Amino acid sequence: MLRAALDPRLWVGAGFCAFQYWILAAPQAPLVERPAHLITALFLLFLWQPLRTPALPVVLRRGLDALCLAGVAAVAWYYWDSTERLANRIDMVDPVLPLDVGMGVLFIALLIEGVRRAVGGILVAVLLAFLLYGMAGFVLPGAAGFRGFALPEAIEILTMSTSGILGVTTETSVGFVFYFVAFGVVYSAIGGGSLFVDLAARMVGTARGGSAKVAIIGSSLMGTISGSAVANVTATGVFTIPLMRRSGIPAERAAATEAIASTGGQLMPPIMGVAAFVMAELLVIPYAQIALAGLIPALAFYAALFISADLYARRTGLGTIERSAIEAIPPVLPRLVLLAPLVVLIGALALGWSAPSAAMYATLGCLAIAPFGPAGWRVLLDTPKIIADVGRQAAEIAVPIGAVGIVIAVAIQSNLALKFAAGLMSAGGDSLGGALLLVILGCIIMGMGLPTVAAYIIGAILFVPAVQHFGVPPLAAHFFVLYYCVLSMVTPPVALASYAAAGLAQSPVMATSLRAFQMSFVCFLIPLGFIADPALLAQGGLWQVLLASAGLLLSTSVWAAGVVGQATRPLAWPERALLLACGLVAILYPTGSTPWWMANGLAAMFLLLAWRLPGFGLALPAARRASRTP
Repeated sequence: MLRAALDPRLWVGAGFCAFQYWILAAPQAPLVERPAHLITALFLLFLWQPLRTPALPVVLRRGLDALCLAGVAAVAWYYWDSTERLANRIDMVDPVLPLDVGMGVLFIALLIEGVRRAVGGILVAVLLAFLLYGMAGFVLPGAAGFRGFALPEAIEILTMSTSGILGVTTETSVGFVFYFVAFGVVYSAIGGGSLFVDLAARMVGTARGGSAKVAIIGSSLMGTISGSAVANVTATGVFTIPLMRRSGIPAERAAATEAIASTGGQLMPPIMGVAAFVMAELLVIPYAQIALAGLIPALAFYAALFISADLYARRTGLGTIERSAIEAIPPVLPRLVLLAPLVVLIGALALGWSAPSAAMYATLGCLAIAPFGPAGWRVLLDTPKIIADVGRQAAEIAVPIGAVGIVIAVAIQSNLALKFAAGLMSAGGDSLGGALLLVILGCIIMGMGLPTVAAYIIGAILFVPAVQHFGVPPLAAHFFVLYYCVLSMVTPPVALASYAAAGLAQSPVMATSLRAFQMSFVCFLIPLGFIADPALLAQGGLWQVLLASAGLLLSTSVWAAGVVGQATRPLAWPERALLLACGLVAILYPTGSTPWWMANGLAAMFLLLAWRLPGFGLALPAARRASRTP
């Protein structure tokens, strides 16, 4: 206990928390809040992520860590000492001092090293590429080139103003991300996370395919407080994957089910992934509007997975849990009080409160009901650990997304964003369909190696202008990019959520990734739906939104039946092709259009006839017998 109390990570984390809640009550100038937030996060990151290079002696590694911490302290002194001057200076008019240049270079170097420790080398390579372009863009020929920045000019943009590192990405971390991270950590500590899985098990555990349905519902509920696919996998997968394996589901399918279900957590309101908070800042709209817009697609996402699990169980007979396993779960009813903080959060957002205030009051709600939870007053003994976890998780998010401000600044100041958008439109044949296909490919490629938030920010800068050029509303264009960056988490060859799930299931990594990719086909179509009809993002009248929602649920369900090859009976390939075609047409065409009505009507008629007339079908008997093979 004494050792934990003397841990500097605890005290720096406590100071970080105190600062964040202080500025919520007494806001400060941007060039006070943002440097303090990012520098504290960087200091914490170096404390939590010491250098791990086995080739170097331990003494040298610890010495380099100490140099990094000293460098962060020097940058902190610089911003503290220069606060008034930076706040009052006029960009591109007042001189950039040698001290500014030296400290700016040091800050950028430390930030890049922090990114390397937090998320690995791929984002570092992207950052270095943009820095190199910003400094040496004049060497590139034709439209790709530009005059380049002199070093003082680059430092002024990146570290002395709110246009670069201290811009919209750090603003998002300061004003949104920290408070929701704190809520998620505290809510999990009082038992909220385990409640979700147990609640799902009690709801659907004994149903057909119950083990997979528990994973899907549990991960969707966990997604309401966790915006990270990998964290969601590790939190729920330790229970759901063994549960699926014991019910007979093969290891790779169990891991794939958990991977795709956890990936959807970044799309499930009220707490979506960090990228959703960035979207609110980029679009300058309340986060509550983003959460509302994301609700219908997220429900369709999980409904499609749920129906797929049910049809797979109907087809194979696998996935049913023995009642004794469900009865062994601790009673859920006494723990339903733990849902109160979620009610507070959703209610506050619905009443129009600011997102950080809603998260703060939800966190206070967690503390108020903690004594009534399963841990009782004992949870107070974990307060130091909770504070330390809040600091660690907030730091591991703040540093990478703050660094992505480099990409935004270079892309905008060099006019690269507009050049890229023009090139994208030209490569797509000046058609919306061609441009969307290229955007999908670009988002998935970026998302394979970058954190979702970094991939989304880069995609928002480079891809969204091209999509908007074809008349797509800004909200739909941003959600389109976000969805495909999120789905890259289950897209091989680099599928981080699938990798995490495969480790828990001890299944082959690539086989698991391919299975998750196949299971997510229906989810890949959802963004095309809200490009065709913004009503799916709750934009429009109530009846229009309800009709569009019903159509999306029907078309994704039809597509799921076609992918699985099962309805009320096994489906032959001609029947599966019919359902796949109907689902695709219904998603691609606007709600209420003639093709939309025809596709949904044809699919519904076929499913009704297949249900009411057992002998009805579109294939020869031999083909139907072959389709029954799992």
